[in-house]
Amino acid sequence: MSPGFHYSTIARLAAGIRSKKVSPVEVVDAALERIAECEGQLNCFSNLDSNNARLQALSAEAAAQRGEDLGPLHGIPLTIKGNIDVAGWHCPAGSTLRKDYVAQQDAALVARWKAAGAILLGNTHTPEFLMAYESNNLLTGKTSNPWDLTRTPGGSSGGEGAAIASGCSAGGIGSDGGGSIRVPAHFCGICGLKPTPGRVPSTGHFPPGAGLLNWLGVVGPMARTVADVRTLFEVMAGPDPGDALSAPVPIKSATDPKNLSGLRVGLLESDALGKATPETNAAVQRAAGFLAAQGSVVEPFKLSGLDRALDIWWFFFGPLVVHLFGPTVEGHMEEISPILREYLSFAAPERPVTLDEVIDNCAQRDLVRAEILRQVADVPILLSPVSAKPAFRHGEGTYEPGAPECYRETMRFSQWLNLAGFPGATVPVGSSHEGLPIGVQIIGRPYEEELVLAVAEQIEQARGPWQPPPL
Repeated sequence: MSPGFHYSTIARLAAGIRSKKVSPVEVVDAALERIAECEGQLNCFSNLDSNNARLQALSAEAAAQRGEDLGPLHGIPLTIKGNIDVAGWHCPAGSTLRKDYVAQQDAALVARWKAAGAILLGNTHTPEFLMAYESNNLLTGKTSNPWDLTRTPGGSSGGEGAAIASGCSAGGIGSDGGGSIRVPAHFCGICGLKPTPGRVPSTGHFPPGAGLLNWLGVVGPMARTVADVRTLFEVMAGPDPGDALSAPVPIKSATDPKNLSGLRVGLLESDALGKATPETNAAVQRAAGFLAAQGSVVEPFKLSGLDRALDIWWFFFGPLVVHLFGPTVEGHMEEISPILREYLSFAAPERPVTLDEVIDNCAQRDLVRAEILRQVADVPILLSPVSAKPAFRHGEGTYEPGAPECYRETMRFSQWLNLAGFPGATVPVGSSHEGLPIGVQIIGRPYEEELVLAVAEQIEQARGPWQPPPL
């Protein structure tokens, strides 16, 4: 991208296009130039639709010149995680088993972005079937972190995280079943929102968000600033018949970050979450200091029940997912990636999952969620790490118990939210001694995304301007 557009916000680009001071054609051309500069180092894209993006930019420019009513994303170049349907695109979810899959229609949220004027550049890398916290697969290889090419941008929305952080995209769509939006945002130094289940429809997502797993996985926005995340979220949100959980919750007016005096904020404590690095804890304390200085009442908050929440989350994310993937991978083990094979080996139950176990875990999920909701009745916001550490090196992440980068140990701070159905946002706050970004997680109660984003924006404003990676 032209230096003027690399790291421009969606708000600034949209205002320039509406005032005719900026052309959608030059914005998209600059984005494609930036991708050409970075893709050889980062490897973000599964599919790049350059020709169609340029045609859409020409159409967007003509509409602006004619003085038509323009949507909030008119002319903005965005990207989509590679497991979400975009009509006419290969959407492989990182798997050779889906290399020939071409979506026949847009996912609901993709259609909404297009209707708002967005120009989609392409879709981005994921681990195979999304089952890892790094983005590496046999179909398209590994994606690197723009802060340090020896490290992962995270997963499963790692391609999105790297593309946005490097200035190849103004924002994007990720999905999150155990931290897959929030962790890449943390690793790459950007912002991301995991919404409440049903706030944004998951129609057109692979694996499908139906049945017993529809509570865990959600889709949500990623961008470099909280304001841009909010803009994307407001376009995406709303019910859709294809998502049984989708709820007609209206968008509330954005809360002014300056009007949060007296807000109770809990610094999350739980023995179930393990220990984060000192630098990670320092970033959380720094965010807490920002909020306290602006009038929030910040105090330690011990939350019980998270050990049970994490065990139940793993039942669904581990043994039950392995059971559901069985017919897909049977007879194809030589065609799937080492990362997916490792997941299957560690997540596979010792014996087949029984109907009684499924029924019991569904009931326990509801009971644990109710217990957590009762505890936060008077504390609407919690602060915590996103994960125990900054980005790890390529290949170090694992499901192996006891390993330094075992996902079930390092990612606990994010995983319990998916079981409980709470919204959570990541905002970059600090950095490690190695220069890696460290994000902080802002956790809210169900359907209170607007408050979560307002608190995240208050932290962001106190932190100062967003810093780009040294790519």
